[in-house]
Amino acid sequence: MTNVLVTGSNGQLASCIKDLEKQYKNLKLIYTDYQELDICDLNQLNTFFKSNSKIHYCINCAAYTAVDKAETDVDKAYEINAQGAKNLAIVCREFDVVLIHISTDFVFDGQKTAPYNEADIPNPISVYGASKLKGEVEIQKTVKEYFIIRTSWLYSEYGTNFMKTMLRLAETRDEINVVSDQIGTPTYGGDLAKVILTIINSKSTGFGLYHYSNEGVTSWYDFAKTIFEASNLKIKTNPIKSAAYPTPAKRPAYSVLDKTKIKNTLRTQAPFWSESLQKAVKVTVLRNIYYD
Repeated sequence: MTNVLVTGSNGQLASCIKDLEKQYKNLKLIYTDYQELDICDLNQLNTFFKSNSKIHYCINCAAYTAVDKAETDVDKAYEINAQGAKNLAIVCREFDVVLIHISTDFVFDGQKTAPYNEADIPNPISVYGASKLKGEVEIQKTVKEYFIIRTSWLYSEYGTNFMKTMLRLAETRDEINVVSDQIGTPTYGGDLAKVILTIINSKSTGFGLYHYSNEGVTSWYDFAKTIFEASNLKIKTNPIKSAAYPTPAKRPAYSVLDKTKIKNTLRTQAPFWSESLQKAVKVTVLRNIYYD
């Protein structure tokens, strides 16, 4: 039996992992959130790893993800995204555990016009992006056996995300404005969860930095329109420029990720974004889980 620790268990990615765990009979998943295990507390992490059965993998789903709030809550963002990641790397090195860490397209500035690959030089333009990049660097300096997976525009039936926000707004509005000049790829949490569990199940030793998202390219505006179409909601959707919707944190104008490396090295599959969206919308509407 392979023991897998999942931090940040109340978040959307960990919730997606829970949905899939029955398909992996040889994996025993141990879920903790910050109430049970604070990744910012190195002593607590050491005690946890010592007192539990041998942990073989740690999936770090714990993160500070409030992008705009991070601009003023700088210390907390770095504490969780950078120091917390470093702490996990330290204990994973000490206890011979493979660390799987989730990062973000926000480590890039969005100035490219072709998909970002793992060799491209990061240049974050927000506190959130900078704190996540710092976490990556700390892991790479601290431990050898790691998988860092950068993803983009993550959504699911769980937590707070763009899909659920759009569905919720459509309940009370007839018209909505959505930014159309930011380009990227939505990533369904269930698809990313499957990739992570497949990496563990295959006992891959292809350690390193990877990019993963669904296939295809779209804008937030077209993403919203597809959400409404998939849920049969009649709402007027207007495209607007980013300048017309200023936010505390800057977003990359272009953040499409090149998935060649993860496909070739780890033999992963990436469904087209709109196909996965159809499934996620159907479940969300069926369960009426627009709210957290």
